[in-house]
Amino acid sequence: MNLTKTPFTNAAIGNDPEILRDIHLQPVNIAIYEREILPTQTELDHILEQSIECRASGSIAEVTATLRTYFAETIPEQQALLDDILEVLQLFEKSTEISSFRLLLATVSTNMCRRFHTDINDLRLLCTYAGPGTLWLPNEAVNQKAYQGGRSNMDIVANEGLIQQAQTGDVVILKGALYPDANPVLHRSPSIEQTQGKRLLLRIDNNESHNLWS
Repeated sequence: MNLTKTPFTNAAIGNDPEILRDIHLQPVNIAIYEREILPTQTELDHILEQSIECRASGSIAEVTATLRTYFAETIPEQQALLDDILEVLQLFEKSTEISSFRLLLATVSTNMCRRFHTDINDLRLLCTYAGPGTLWLPNEAVNQKAYQGGRSNMDIVANEGLIQQAQTGDVVILKGALYPDANPVLHRSPSIEQTQGKRLLLRIDNNESHNLWS
């Protein structure tokens, strides 16, 4: 299936969750399901006032149990957010056929990964519930020699006008360096420290591969 509406050969982007299955197509290294987030802005603003960090791993049942316990003890009023996270987790399972997961839900106030990079894993899901989304590069914008040489973003990005950014609420699946025959997508975190911004980020990895938290 290919429901994409992007001019970039390495990206599958659409407003149907089925678009996420296109991550397995050979040319594609990023799939984005564009959507409206279910939690209200008031709910999300309230969460950003707190320090959230929930980590969970294992099967869907195990991750779900950990999330329900964390929400009940920490943010019991945020049922809409919990329900949405569980739906996103199920989407990741359906799109990837992964059976063991590693999840992080956290408020973020730093720039995290400043340099465009690839992940040392096979598949990763990102969803920014509040704040700016992940920046990523189409193949046409990448200077691979500069990236492989450890150079800065200024050298890695061959065309700044082609830098792309996922929108708040979008569900994004990224191919990493461990995906078979992958051309992993280069991406980085948005800059928020200068403006004292905050993000609420959901990250889900395949727990069966050599994933890193970074």
